[in-house]
Amino acid sequence: MMPRQSWTDERLDHFEKSVNERFDRVDERFDRVDERFDRIDERFVEVNMRLDRGDADIRELRQTMAQMQNTINQMHSTMVIGFIGLAGLIVSNALFF
Repeated sequence: MMPRQSWTDERLDHFEKSVNERFDRVDERFDRVDERFDRIDERFVEVNMRLDRGDADIRELRQTMAQMQNTINQMHSTMVIGFIGLAGLIVSNALFF
């Protein structure tokens, strides 16, 4: 079989139609891909909202932990002062009575 040397107008028209149909199908597929990306974008918005809520929860936990640490430090100071006072009482009782 020999390759064609020239293209007829009819053959070129058929080729153009075929190419156009294929590109139309490619366009349709890209449209579906675009729709899927839009749905993924919506999911990312939801995920970002969840992460923002998680960040707020973590900030709240850190504040609570800082408050607890302050309370523990205050209790420690009170206990040290109490033990020093108690030790002073014991020593003074032993020395003076």
